Amino acid sequence: MPAPPSAHRLAPGSGALTGRSHRYEKRLSDLAGLYADGKAFDRLLGSGDRVVYAVEDVRPSAAAGDLCFGVTHMQPGRIGAEFFMTRGHIHAIANRPETYRGEAGRGVMLLESPDGAVETLEVAPETTIYVPPFWIHRSVNTGPDPLVMSFVYPADSGQDYGIIARSNGMKVRIVADGAGWRTVPNPAWRPRTAEDIAAIHATVA
Repeated sequence: MPAPPSAHRLAPGSGALTGRSHRYEKRLSDLAGLYADGKAFDRLLGSGDRVVYAVEDVRPSAAAGDLCFGVTHMQPGRIGAEFFMTRGHIHAIANRPETYRGEAGRGVMLLESPDGAVETLEVAPETTIYVPPFWIHRSVNTGPDPLVMSFVYPADSGQDYGIIARSNGMKVRIVADGAGWRTVPNPAWRPRTAEDIAAIHATVA
């Protein structure tokens, strides 16, 4: 029996989603190890384990051919020179794409291919970002206000968060540059081996 149709409203600006089926939060303590300035991270954590971002979504099923959709709410802030960011991931079935649409605020989608190519795409209201299959992606709030983004991806995609940790972070970091932002190299980054890349491609269903 197919799932019943449903209608959901995403409120302009706030991104409040009606009829959500799931919600989760990532607090500062969940993001330990992501930032270059560990001392700045510890100082901020010492002032309280604040919510950095929250995700609300609708998951009718996890079956191939279905969709998951929802909204991410990211708070503004910095740790050292780096802006608040999501953990980032590649899809566990790596040939699954995703779209993001800016609803409020401003940010950057940082993308990295398995072989180390890097792209940065600015997120703003009414801007849709297409994340192709096989791209690692992370959202960064570079503005002074909450960054709200809606998203859609295949329901069977899954997320592999460990791919970033296994390479000691992403190849570049997004840092403050006056009133804007820029990328700087991550000297700890470890290129993926041919075996690593083959394993990513082997996830394809």
